[in-house]
Amino acid sequence: QVQLVESGGGLVQAGGSLRLDCAASGRTFSTYGMGWFRQAPGKERECVAAINWTGGATYYADYVKGRFTISRDNAKNTVYLQMNSLKPEDTAVYYCASARSLSSIVAVVPPLYWGQGKQVTVAA
Repeated sequence: QVQLVESGGGLVQAGGSLRLDCAASGRTFSTYGMGWFRQAPGKERECVAAINWTGGATYYADYVKGRFTISRDNAKNTVYLQMNSLKPEDTAVYYCASARSLSSIVAVVPPLYWGQGKQVTVAA
């Protein structure tokens, strides 16, 4: 089983940048796909970005392409989400997730492991 703890996030002005980190525990981290989801008030949770276990393949939702970058450091058991050119519509709680593959994350195929979530607020 994988346990996930997010850090980072917070409040930023539109056009600014933030980074989210997700530290994972568990012996299978380096072989698992990782991803970031977000959930805004009144909306469903959606996959923002995902990365395979090697870091060689990534997925991005269309609305974050060119602005967000997902990466991982298997030596540190950590996955990152660098968010640039932030917009007010990016405001949400962001969740780190882990699953057996990138495709499992994007398609939300269980089992998925979740972090506790971090608030990201982008002021206009």
